Amino acid sequence: MGLTLQVDYSSKTYFDKLDAYWRATNYISVGQLYLKDNPLLREPLQADHVKVKPIGHWGTIPGQNFIYAHLNRIITKYDLDMFYIEGPGHGGQVMVSNSYLDGSYTEIYPDITRDIAGMKKLFKQFSFPGGVASHAAPETPGSIHEGGELGYSLSHGVGAILDNPNLISAVVVGDGEAETGPLAASWFSNRFINPATDGAVLPILHLNGFKISNPTILSRMSREEITAYFTGMGWEPHFVEGSDPALMHPAMAETLDLIVEKIRDIQREARTGGGQTTRPLWPMLVFRSPKGWTGPKSWDNMPNEDSFRAHQVPIPADRKHMEHAPALLEWMNSYRPEELFENDGKLKADIAEILPTGDRRMGKNPVTDAGRLVKELRLPDFRDFALDNSVPGAVTAQDMAVLGKYMKDVLALNEDNRNFRIFGPDETMSNRLGPVFEVTKRQWMDAVKEPNDEFLASYGRVIDSQLSEHQAEGLLEGYVLTGRHGFFASYEAFLRVVDSMITQHFKWLRKATDQGWRADIPSLNVVATSTVFQQDHNGYTHQDPGLLGHLADKKPEFIREYLPADANTLLAVFDKVLNDRQKINLIVSSKHPRPQWFSADEAQELVNKGLKSIDWASTCGGQEPDVVFASSGTEPTMESLAAISILHEKLPNLKIRYVNVVDLLKLRSSKLDPRGLSDDEFEAYFTADKPVIFAFHGYEGLIKDLFFDRRNRNLHVHGYRENGDITTPFDMRVLNQMDRFDLAKEAVLSLPNPEQYRAIADEMDAVIAKHHAYIREEGSDLPEVESWVWKDLK
Repeated sequence: MGLTLQVDYSSKTYFDKLDAYWRATNYISVGQLYLKDNPLLREPLQADHVKVKPIGHWGTIPGQNFIYAHLNRIITKYDLDMFYIEGPGHGGQVMVSNSYLDGSYTEIYPDITRDIAGMKKLFKQFSFPGGVASHAAPETPGSIHEGGELGYSLSHGVGAILDNPNLISAVVVGDGEAETGPLAASWFSNRFINPATDGAVLPILHLNGFKISNPTILSRMSREEITAYFTGMGWEPHFVEGSDPALMHPAMAETLDLIVEKIRDIQREARTGGGQTTRPLWPMLVFRSPKGWTGPKSWDNMPNEDSFRAHQVPIPADRKHMEHAPALLEWMNSYRPEELFENDGKLKADIAEILPTGDRRMGKNPVTDAGRLVKELRLPDFRDFALDNSVPGAVTAQDMAVLGKYMKDVLALNEDNRNFRIFGPDETMSNRLGPVFEVTKRQWMDAVKEPNDEFLASYGRVIDSQLSEHQAEGLLEGYVLTGRHGFFASYEAFLRVVDSMITQHFKWLRKATDQGWRADIPSLNVVATSTVFQQDHNGYTHQDPGLLGHLADKKPEFIREYLPADANTLLAVFDKVLNDRQKINLIVSSKHPRPQWFSADEAQELVNKGLKSIDWASTCGGQEPDVVFASSGTEPTMESLAAISILHEKLPNLKIRYVNVVDLLKLRSSKLDPRGLSDDEFEAYFTADKPVIFAFHGYEGLIKDLFFDRRNRNLHVHGYRENGDITTPFDMRVLNQMDRFDLAKEAVLSLPNPEQYRAIADEMDAVIAKHHAYIREEGSDLPEVESWVWKDLK
């Protein structure tokens, strides 16, 4: 592939062609901002050739086009497997322009032909109704990174190269983006890249000096300060700085050659010397160029190039302001399009010949449409790990610890494929997944100090040694976006740190699904542990189940929310989701010792159907119940079952139906979600009018929303009511009135003629008062709560 060995990649002839290509990309990029017709300006510019409202960004474009052109050069010179991540928030023309000129855009979108007619369509569609976004997006060939939210480019780039030993991700980091917390944290990524088994990331810090209306912090630092900063972070910075293309081309070429050779030396040594065991000094590029480079020098007597004013649309030329058209023409003609394009509009052959071909084009790198590369995980039979729950509640176990044994086998079965990883922020052990360390280690390239350190090695399938939710989530996203599998486990409250990040991934999935050319990728699996009703020792700050509601607002086809109440159901959930595609799966699980309820068969039915009426916890037989108890989540299930046992003892003739809900969003109406329940199916569980006492793990409004369109308005939800403290485990439920006594009281007071049950309600209040006094004296829960066990209702 690429050019022949006779090509002199450092000759003036080559640099002239490279400069011409760069000018072509800049021309195409400006045209996308302003024009909807007359793309090569072969006719006098008329008002109807220009967009009514040009929308987009210019400031970052020319510098990125320069970078892209030089990356093409090293791809062809060294036959590199490389793709491009565009970190700056807006600059979608970069990847569109370059993929159009190398032909990959037309291969994906055949109506955007490589001629004047196709260029006209290309220009019109950009940031235009019914067209394409003004940033790198799923519609963009070669992209795995949504540019609309800043801070995740480097994490995505590193996640992509894990277990891809020949791949290089060229990650352009905007200097505004570099000021964000997630991006700052991601410079630590070099601690997790093993050059013997992984590919390489090439961070390219693009210093163009300005954000929307302010200077960028890094751009005002001297070379010495920047060198000290990145050297301290464990990188070897190389600099290319200036504004004169005649000087910048050879400087960029020489620097990138040096960087590629350093990367190859690092990898060669690691792969031939028995494996890398210490962190190498990876190179990075600091590229400083003017914002809005090659654009208008000034406008309205104010500096434009090399100022914040070049950030978006530099000059106000549009259909209604054609008095500015001469300035637009001067700008576009400065790229000398007559030297760049044939009469039919195609890029001239002597320029095109320097570009990569086939899959070496960054717009066609196979990892950027990785659904076609996915290998199914080999999964053990989850029943081999299931607990014997033939007597409900008789076994006590930790759900996540049981899952850890299952995950140990998942890792072992897929070791040769190296397509499964676990990510997290220093919580794998805390989340009771310790069994995985019997077959793998934490991947860690810094020094290991034994015996103080544990489970650290240069190669491992777990990355959890950095205390950053952003980093863990970003690495997982990069991993699944490039066709592999995994999950990210974190404390429930701190998943809110990345809820907007998960939202961006949802937006990616939604738009990618609309692209017929993109194949489905593995689902993003997020595990919430240390949950709200377990956070008795960390207190109120660690109590927030709000991710459930946040994700439930998204398009239903992409979101699943699983709340398994025991270990067997958790195993069945993972059996379902690990080879899933094109979704975000949120799994809320307990890591504390809990009674175990469901057999493996019941667990599988709960997961497959989403919910189930539990006969052994119901007293209505096949009859219409007097009251329905429902629960979703670990503690809500335990409290509901305890409340049922109380009521059965006090009102043995009361007909109770108990429904357990695992796949929460299955409760949606089929009118809103094809997976949801029809009205008849819903009423088969919850009746048309009987009281429903729903104990829920999260905020109550979500359940009320799910019931909103149903006939049964007799709903009483007990969930998290934003009451928390450092207290006993059971008191967390009492504080939120999601305890067995409040549930039993709610049930009797919702029955017809509730006054006849006032004595029971008063008794429940008395027990709660007793509990309140007892825990403040003893520091532990009531003996009758701690010793409670389920008894057969028959």
